[in-house]
Amino acid sequence: MFDAYLTNTWIAGTVVALSAGIIGVFVVLRGDSFLAHAIPHGSFAGAAAAVYLGVSSVVGMGLAAFAAAVGISVLGRKKQRRDTVIALTLIFLLAGGAFLLSLGGDYTNQVYALLFGQVLAVADSDLVLMTALAILGVIVVALIARPLLLSSVMPELAEARGIHNGVIEFVFTLVIAAVTTASVPVVGAMLLFSLLVAPPAAACLLCSRPLRAGILSCAFSLLCMWLSIALSVITDMPVGFFVALTSACVYTAAKIVSIVRAR
Repeated sequence: MFDAYLTNTWIAGTVVALSAGIIGVFVVLRGDSFLAHAIPHGSFAGAAAAVYLGVSSVVGMGLAAFAAAVGISVLGRKKQRRDTVIALTLIFLLAGGAFLLSLGGDYTNQVYALLFGQVLAVADSDLVLMTALAILGVIVVALIARPLLLSSVMPELAEARGIHNGVIEFVFTLVIAAVTTASVPVVGAMLLFSLLVAPPAAACLLCSRPLRAGILSCAFSLLCMWLSIALSVITDMPVGFFVALTSACVYTAAKIVSIVRAR
């Protein structure tokens, strides 16, 4: 479990868990779970195009993620139109990615790798790029934390104080795209989405203060990731399955605790 060849796996899992734990709190507070679902899965098309063209999947995924982020931000400025734009973008990119993968060989293996990742075989170059983009995303969130928090929970008050909600929303969408580009080639779209939503949502159920919720969210994300890697090594089953399972269990337990406390 702690063999030398798994060193990059533990480091990559820790980086993804911490970045997802921090950014996921704002995803939950803003009600952007659908957005956090769409960008990782939508970037699948960029990776598929890169595989078909024989270039780096990270470059293709990054271009698709940022294009999806910009498109959603520009076309979905009105709140009532945003979900429709996200849904159409997701459907178009997923369909395009499936089409491109079908043109090449080894269709099943490529789909599996993009959706569920290859966290047990992380290359040094992937680890460096993933860490750099994850740190960049966390730094940006830290710099805009106050206006981001205010625009998340009280958008009208934020506008009254001179905060441009549209700009904050655009920057935060780009942050999700950066974390997606860093993480999905290694851990997969399914795993990243689980970490961006379930542990932060569990933390927000148990903590009313954003800072405490962020700390608890990171702790939950690390617990889910580390436990999932250990179980995957022991059972030789996909990490993504265990991440989804442990994340659901953490959220369920938090929900039960919050109900008991409320009563």
